[in-house]
Amino acid sequence: MTDATRILLADDHTLVRRGLRLILDGEPDLQVVAEAGDGAQAVDLATRGDVDLAILDIAMPRMTGLQAARELDRRGSRVRVLMLSMYDNEQYFFESLKVGACGYVLKSVADRDLVQACRAAARGEPFVYAGAMSALIQDYLRRERTGERIPDRILTVREEEVVKMIAEGHSSRAIADTLVISVKTVERHRANVLQKLGLHDRLQLTRFAIRAGLIEP
Repeated sequence: MTDATRILLADDHTLVRRGLRLILDGEPDLQVVAEAGDGAQAVDLATRGDVDLAILDIAMPRMTGLQAARELDRRGSRVRVLMLSMYDNEQYFFESLKVGACGYVLKSVADRDLVQACRAAARGEPFVYAGAMSALIQDYLRRERTGERIPDRILTVREEEVVKMIAEGHSSRAIADTLVISVKTVERHRANVLQKLGLHDRLQLTRFAIRAGLIEP
């Protein structure tokens, strides 16, 4: 590579960003040019045209890494995406693939894998850590054996936004004001989600939000 890959680093923990930046800026072909503390800020920075690769933490305030990746895809962004997570979680991994990420890196081994993942992304190649490869193979074989189709999205983008804010403890009024919708619409989304997922209360909804990577536990 003749030019360094320009990287956006998005994580809501300043110390994590600082550590990852030290790893990346120590490489001659990688350069962190922007940092974001939440998903919404990451989308804004990634769409300004001076970023080649966005490294997005799975769980961030305002908009998760998954939601940010989905929004970038919706806007037709050409920025490549790597998901960063502290969880070796198959659901997060498969969801990352569905939103268009080209790799999934565990924070626990970022010092070993992140540079390799960034270079793979710059070449237009996927990066899959060893544990995820095993999960991919097992999932493929299971679906082939049962004839199961990969499911479509369970919740709409708006429903995910509402679930995230409910799980974060926001009131219906606060959610309505943030999303610029009515309180009645918030309550309707909440009821629809509970029915779709077969859940009954905020606690169960919060547990789902954690498993789906919408919030951190």
